[in-house]
Amino acid sequence: MLSALARPAGAALRRSFSTSAQNNAKVAVLGASGGIGQPLSLLLKNSPLVSRLTLYDIAHTPGVAADLSHIETRATVKGYLGPEQLPDCLKGCDVVVIPAGVPRKPGMTRDDLFNTNATIVATLTAACAQHCPEAMICIIANPGLDPARVSVPVIGGHAGKTIIPLISQCTPKVDFPQDQLTTLTGRIQEAGTEVVKAKAGAGSATLSMAYAGARFVFSLLDAMNGKEGVVECSFVQSQETECTYFSTPLLLGKKGLEKNLGIGKISPFEEKMIAEALPELKASIGKGEDFVRNMK
Repeated sequence: MLSALARPAGAALRRSFSTSAQNNAKVAVLGASGGIGQPLSLLLKNSPLVSRLTLYDIAHTPGVAADLSHIETRATVKGYLGPEQLPDCLKGCDVVVIPAGVPRKPGMTRDDLFNTNATIVATLTAACAQHCPEAMICIIANPGLDPARVSVPVIGGHAGKTIIPLISQCTPKVDFPQDQLTTLTGRIQEAGTEVVKAKAGAGSATLSMAYAGARFVFSLLDAMNGKEGVVECSFVQSQETECTYFSTPLLLGKKGLEKNLGIGKISPFEEKMIAEALPELKASIGKGEDFVRNMK
């Protein structure tokens, strides 16, 4: 999962569009015709970090690729349709981004979509292991001040109270009364649901998720190209808590995850949030592990 790290991202994303960046990465988007996949593919097509962009989905990818091919950037783009074309889409890829899945609708929980979306991701990652085993795989899952200047690590999981913003670690430092802190934390935790409700059944948080996915890919490519000090939050296997998987800030390097930077110093309020989140997060992880064990 790509968990949020609200830091000065605008400048970093603009640098990814700079012509001075290295531009040899071969990137695949699996689920490229969907609400996240299309704007994500647009952002990747515009980056000189990407030299080849391959798009896969079960429908409409030739049209999406044809549309993007008219953008006058260096990256070549080609659409692949259906399982029989997936191997060709993946061959030679350096990075694979997976936004594939069924979006939530009003009244639905993320858990309602688990089996469907887990099956999709499991099938696609298995194909990656077979056809581009050396590629970095990025899986996109649902998780104040001048926003361009704010850094707030968001740790834990991807749903409700498992989303834990560490406002005590905010840069620049902020101080809120407890009632405002509680309200702000709740707003962050329910941000995805807020968008689902606002779209009134027409979709979920696709544009912002596409931006977050593109930003993570650009950060990963920067690190793979040798840039130092690249940090993003992501949901990975972890020993930071009792949970076997947990989202924390990660230092990225040439081979992907270089160092888990951990949780760091937190406030009593945040300690309580983590304690309350662990049972739900353990249950979600257990469900995922059971799914994998029972796959045929």
